[in-house]
Amino acid sequence: MKKFLIMLAIAGVSLTSMAQETETTTEKYSVATNSFWSNWFVQGGVQWTAFYSSLEHGFDTSNNPFKSFRSNPQASVAIGKWFTPGLGLRTKVSGIWGKANGDSFKYWNAQEQVLFNLSNMFCGYNPKRVYNCIPFAGAGFARNMSSDMYAMGMSIGLLNEFNINKRVAINLELGWNRLENDFYSEGHANNGPRGWDSHDNYLYAELGLTLNIGKTGWAKVPDVDAIKALSQSQIDALNAQLADSKSENERLKAMLNEKPKEVAMPESIKQFITTPVSVFFNIGKTDVANPKDLVNVEALAKYAKTNNSKIMVTGFADSATGTPQINQKLSVKRAEIVKGELIKMGVPADNISTQAHGGVETLSPISFNRRATVQITEQ
Repeated sequence: MKKFLIMLAIAGVSLTSMAQETETTTEKYSVATNSFWSNWFVQGGVQWTAFYSSLEHGFDTSNNPFKSFRSNPQASVAIGKWFTPGLGLRTKVSGIWGKANGDSFKYWNAQEQVLFNLSNMFCGYNPKRVYNCIPFAGAGFARNMSSDMYAMGMSIGLLNEFNINKRVAINLELGWNRLENDFYSEGHANNGPRGWDSHDNYLYAELGLTLNIGKTGWAKVPDVDAIKALSQSQIDALNAQLADSKSENERLKAMLNEKPKEVAMPESIKQFITTPVSVFFNIGKTDVANPKDLVNVEALAKYAKTNNSKIMVTGFADSATGTPQINQKLSVKRAEIVKGELIKMGVPADNISTQAHGGVETLSPISFNRRATVQITEQ
C-alpha cells in the first residue's frame, strides 16, 4: 500500500514538471476577478475502488487493490467553482456498491474539497492549455446504508484534467479516503498504526468528464501603464499642434498688420510662399490629425495653381518611437497623404514632388516631428 501512495506522489510531481516544461513559452499576465456566477463546473465519473477496513489488521490480508474481495466499480458526481485560476472548491458525492472483506454493501460518501491548479499557479494562466495538474484535499462524512452507520472522513488526491475545448475536459483522478471505523468496522479498531490500519480506508481511480457551465475563463487585467502612455502621447501631439498653430497665427497676424507698401514688396511675398507649412499627425498614424492644418496648405495651393509653381512635400516621423523601418514607411505615407490633399485642391500631380526623412529629432518636444511639410520650390 505504501508503494501505491509513493507512486501516486511521483506521478503528480512528474506530470506537474511536464506541464511546466511545455508552458515555458506562455506569457504570464494578471487576470481580473470574475463574478460569483462565472467558472462553475459539474463532473461525473466511474471509479474502481479498493476498500481496506480496520478489521484487516493482523490477519495478513493481501493489499492488492484488484482483489475481488475488496474491489468494486463505483460512480461519482460533483459540482464546483474556480474562484481564481489556481484555487477552486467542489462538493463531491461518490459510492453505491462497496465491498470489504468480501462483504458487499451500499454506501455514499460526500466530501467538500479544495482544488489547487498547480499548472496555473506555477506556469501562469493559459486558456489554451491542454493539461492541468490539480491536487485536492477535503473532509466530509459517509454512510454505510447496509448497516445504517455514519462516519466522518478526510480525502486527498490528484485530478489530472485534459481539456478538449473550453467547455469539456476528460478527467483521470486518483484518490484516498480515510474514514472513521464507524463506517464499516462498527467502531471496533484492531489497534493498528494510526492513519491507516486504525481506520477504514479506500483508494480509487476514476475516469470522468468535466463540463464548464456559464461564463468560463479569466479576462486579462488592462495594462494601465500602456493606456497612460498612449493618452500622454496624444496629449503631446495636441500640444504640438496648438504650438504650431499659434506660431502660424502670429506670423499671419504680423503680415496683416504690415503697411501696404511692405505687404506688396516682392521680398515679403517670396518669404510667405517659401515658408514651409506643417501638417501634423498622431503617433503611429497617417491620417491628418486636425483638418485645420490644411487651411494654410490651401493658401499655398491657390498660389501654386495661379503661378504654375512646383511644390515639395516632405514626410517625417519621430525617432523616439518605432523602428527605423516603420518610421520610414510612416514618413513616406504621410507625404503621400498630403500630396493627395493638394491634388484635391487642384494642384497638378506633375507639379508635386515628395520625399521622406524617416524618424528625426529636429524639433522639441519630439512629438513635433510627427508631420509633413509643404513648400513651394519653383515659381
